[in-house]
Amino acid sequence: MHPTLTVLSDLAATAPPLAAPKSINQVIVGITSWIMGLLAVVATMFLVIGGLRYMAAGGDPAQVEQAKGNLKSALIGYALAVLSPVILQVLQGIIGG
Repeated sequence: MHPTLTVLSDLAATAPPLAAPKSINQVIVGITSWIMGLLAVVATMFLVIGGLRYMAAGGDPAQVEQAKGNLKSALIGYALAVLSPVILQVLQGIIGG
């Protein structure tokens, strides 16, 4: 037998078994976790930016309005993070998973 084939057959014999395919429910749970995490990170970023802008506004009405906009965006982001499991359950019901 050729040495390369021997190495390849040894690798194939010691390779870990392939993972079983995931069910649609497992995939949706994974997607839900990722979406919730990303939305929470982005919302936290907007919350911090809004708070810093509000503190640095110094009474300037335009800066205060921008800060309030950032804080509203943060609240929307947190709401979406909380509602993402519900949204994905509705989508799962639509696709019939």
